[in-house]
Amino acid sequence: MDTGLDGSVAVVTGASHGIGLATATRLAAEGARVVLTSRKADALDAAVAHVVDAVPGAEVTRVVANAGDPDAAAVVVAAALDAFGAVDVVVNNAATNPYYGPALDISPSQWDKTFDVNLRGAHALIREAARAGLADRGGAVVNVASVGGFIAEPGIGVYNVTKAALVHLTRTLAAELGPAIRVNAVAPGLVRTDMARALWEEHGDAIAARFPMRRLGEPDDIAAAVCFLAGSAASWITGTTLVVDGGALTRA
Repeated sequence: MDTGLDGSVAVVTGASHGIGLATATRLAAEGARVVLTSRKADALDAAVAHVVDAVPGAEVTRVVANAGDPDAAAVVVAAALDAFGAVDVVVNNAATNPYYGPALDISPSQWDKTFDVNLRGAHALIREAARAGLADRGGAVVNVASVGGFIAEPGIGVYNVTKAALVHLTRTLAAELGPAIRVNAVAPGLVRTDMARALWEEHGDAIAARFPMRRLGEPDDIAAAVCFLAGSAASWITGTTLVVDGGALTRA
């Protein structure tokens, strides 16, 4: 299927590993020029090498930036414009979860960090990209939310609150930015990433057995959904959140 992404410029946050790296690699395979961004230079260098090895001839660059830094979004967009002259696709994948426990016991600093990275950073990057011409060539935004945004779970309640807010931010910006910019989200279930390792490492098989698809997700499962929503096949889709969870919510 032709995704229409060939020649486009895509920015992917949290791109040094997991879902972000899988998404950057898949976008490059579809012909997009990709800007990878994350906090750590060494990890980004390894990610760029991975993409180039997986997709020979891929046009990629990297920007060291913290998604929770309010000034980072402008730096990332400026780097994309310097490298490739445009921004056509924004993938807000960066996320953090510095606290596990009852929602009322989270510290103010942990609360702020969770919201800064998971929600404020996504808003800031969309704003800067929109101001820099995201709409010029049919712009698309894909926010990586979570099925946790639809359910209550012990231990990760505040993280889930940020993801619920990201789902609603997706709807809000789709209404405000259409028709020139489409804004959608993907809500992954439990995926085998380092960030979620504590949730699946010991009991992953038992958890997967409860899902209709009988397996946990892999980063490329989410990357495929992101590329679909970013591409031309989804040209009449905006303001939606695509759940990709192996059917886990059917058991919720």
